[in-house]
Amino acid sequence: MANGSVLIVEDDKEQRAHIKSVLEFLEYSPVNAVDHESWEQHLGGKDGAQILLLGSCSETKILMDVFRKIKKEDPYLPVVLLTAADKNKANFELETGIIAKAQLPLKQKQLAVVLEKVNTYRENRHEDGAPRSLELFRSLVGSSKGIQRVRRMIEMVASSDANVLITGESGSGKEVIARHVHYHSPRKNKPFVPINCGAIPPDLLESELFGHEKGAFTGAITTRQGRFEIAEGGTLFLDEIGDMSQSMQVKLLRVLQERIFERVGSNKSIKSDVRIIAATHVNLEDAIEEGNFREDLFYRLNVFPIETPPLRDRIEDLPLLINDLTERLEHEGNGSINIPPLTIQSLSKYAWPGNVRELANLIERLSILYPNGTVKVADLPEKYQSAEILEESNLTESNDEQLEDNGVMPRLPQGGIDLKEHLTNLEYSMIKQALDESNWVVAHAAKRLQLGRTTLVEKMRKYNMQRRDEVSSA
Repeated sequence: MANGSVLIVEDDKEQRAHIKSVLEFLEYSPVNAVDHESWEQHLGGKDGAQILLLGSCSETKILMDVFRKIKKEDPYLPVVLLTAADKNKANFELETGIIAKAQLPLKQKQLAVVLEKVNTYRENRHEDGAPRSLELFRSLVGSSKGIQRVRRMIEMVASSDANVLITGESGSGKEVIARHVHYHSPRKNKPFVPINCGAIPPDLLESELFGHEKGAFTGAITTRQGRFEIAEGGTLFLDEIGDMSQSMQVKLLRVLQERIFERVGSNKSIKSDVRIIAATHVNLEDAIEEGNFREDLFYRLNVFPIETPPLRDRIEDLPLLINDLTERLEHEGNGSINIPPLTIQSLSKYAWPGNVRELANLIERLSILYPNGTVKVADLPEKYQSAEILEESNLTESNDEQLEDNGVMPRLPQGGIDLKEHLTNLEYSMIKQALDESNWVVAHAAKRLQLGRTTLVEKMRKYNMQRRDEVSSA
């Protein structure tokens, strides 16, 4: 497949053939074109349609019925509505459930623009169509005060259209927060479009944001939409806004103030209905003092600030984060790994300058090195090994061997131990093991742990323990 499989539902035979030929010219494959009575066999499964173009049916009532059945069959399938100019009123009810509209008679240029928007939608989804944001939300796992504060702020601002400025260190989960805001907002069915302002050369950023006309500059061989157009009706996430040049800051400020922009090489104004969420690891107030960032733009963006806590300030969330990451890797087929309490204690002593991103990279590396194994403190890369915990781990292993040989009880480590933390980690590990072995049937796990079911449920709530498929459906 070049660009993905497409299903066309259109009762008009000639129109159907024309649409199919345009799609094949744009290198979409395979393309199936059917009437409203034959679409169901082409949905679902590994080879099912990835995009659906919904055209005319014999009656508006039938069109609505087909649309509802499609959404029931596959709620995440991107649907493009093909509509004639005189039928807009009849198709009004479909507005909230479609990705984009294309007007008939279909033109190649218009369809290419619409399908670019669909591809952006697909990039933010898993293979099964579920929002990719659910995977990225893992760094908001936890019960620390910092994460609870972030969740409260997301709840407060999500339903509004206020601009949001997310600050925090690199790797701390700023895009995760931005996606949370979008997917809990009224714009959730429209695109979430991210762009890293620091990763694109200043002379190309204008074209990336606002698009360009054919021939606007060397290499502009076709007209191209910018991120503002692709995000229309949805959310545009401007990552690393602090790295944007002064000239681009001026142009962005104009869009925020007037809600219009022009493509590069065009003098035609385009209206914009986009929510802006910006993020930066730079202190913008310091940048203003140094003359590197415009004060008026700062106040436009900083309507609702959210500060992302670094991992070192929410270290109590580490066991839950590790558990979530290992479950995700196992779900993706990378094999499961067991990270015992002492190893987690050693990781808790580390400062985590790379934050959650560094943690995710480490867990993925360990899953490759020790597939389906137990990761001891000594197995960690050296910088993650706490000398104190390593000594305790060696003593514990030695004591465990003695216990197996002659029944001697393990000895307290020479440097002492934080008993409360040790018992907390041990309790979490035992509950997790009992749930896994009981296929997450709480009553069976409670029996294995010799606990009352209510008591186990309370402990699961305390540790924010949820089965992965329950998290994904939330």
